[in-house]
Amino acid sequence: MSQDRFTVKAIGHIRTDFPTKFGVPRQSGLIPNLRAKIVLTGEFAQAEAVRGLEEYSHLWLLWRFSEVPEDYWAATVRPPRLGGNERVGVFASRSPFRPNSIGLSSVKIEKIETETPEGPVIYVSGADLMDGTPIYDIKPYLPYADCKPEASGGFAPQRGEALAVDFPAELLSRVPEDKRDALTGVLAQDPRPHYQSDPQRVYGMAFAGLEVRFRVADGAVYVVEVTEERDG
Repeated sequence: MSQDRFTVKAIGHIRTDFPTKFGVPRQSGLIPNLRAKIVLTGEFAQAEAVRGLEEYSHLWLLWRFSEVPEDYWAATVRPPRLGGNERVGVFASRSPFRPNSIGLSSVKIEKIETETPEGPVIYVSGADLMDGTPIYDIKPYLPYADCKPEASGGFAPQRGEALAVDFPAELLSRVPEDKRDALTGVLAQDPRPHYQSDPQRVYGMAFAGLEVRFRVADGAVYVVEVTEERDG
């Protein structure tokens, strides 16, 4: 086998409330209330593979940007944090359009169940992945090595300001109670593409089996409709 190539196979998949990429947080950890679960598959679906993992509080996930066409990458990209107008090198960004479409996320472990009908399941929070994303590897987060408080954040030195969310009680009541804080947090991060700013435009976002429609104006998100997601 060539030293420049090797075969990577998924060890499992993640289940989240995002059937499409619209609305998925732009970084992991931004919405702590977002819950997800990692289901191991095939030869990796064995309790021995996760033995000792419960001693850690956080994980690194290596995964694939499954919606990006294979063999497509760009040397320069336009990060949303720069308004979508200024270009930087792909290696100075977290753009999905990379030579290898690999993503990296840090998530918190909520619990681990080793004996389920699906095999070992790892429940996590703070994930920034679409439902069904293939997971390539799991590594424990080591605070002494992985946390660098003195690190510089380049053109994204800190998280963006959260928007106020106007969510009428009648509409919020249509959202399962255990999903409300997470959905409100996602909306507060302004899931719109950064190059769109029409205050009258209504956007639709699929979340946890619902279609959530909203608009953004004057520094606030206004939810205008919540319905059950339509199939197809």
